Amino acid sequence: MDPLYCLDGTVVHGFKNGRKVGMPTANLQLHPGQEMPPFGVYAASLVIDGKEYLGVTNVGLRPTLSGEQLPTIETYILDYSGDLYKQELSLALWAFLRPTRKMASLQEVKEQVEKDAQATRALLEA
Repeated sequence: MDPLYCLDGTVVHGFKNGRKVGMPTANLQLHPGQEMPPFGVYAASLVIDGKEYLGVTNVGLRPTLSGEQLPTIETYILDYSGDLYKQELSLALWAFLRPTRKMASLQEVKEQVEKDAQATRALLEA
């Protein structure tokens, strides 16, 4: 199976909202010339220090948390903790999980991302 999209970029600072609920994300600034995939939530994988990790990636706007209208690519990396700021990452998006939608709270976002993480594991750990 080939990934839907392969993205390369640098991890940059975001708003750190995910940290507030124990789900920090890596915000990827794409290298020039790459197109942003269609907005939505994807099952993803990436390699950090030679080890493969699974992730849940949101591409697009953050309707629950941000009034700004600049799209982002942010990944919650499953089973990883560490500082990735300024590191180069390659991200593979394997499956579209769902469209983004506005939720009532950051807690509701966390609950949905946990469901997305379960779906990602089911899809990609086979």
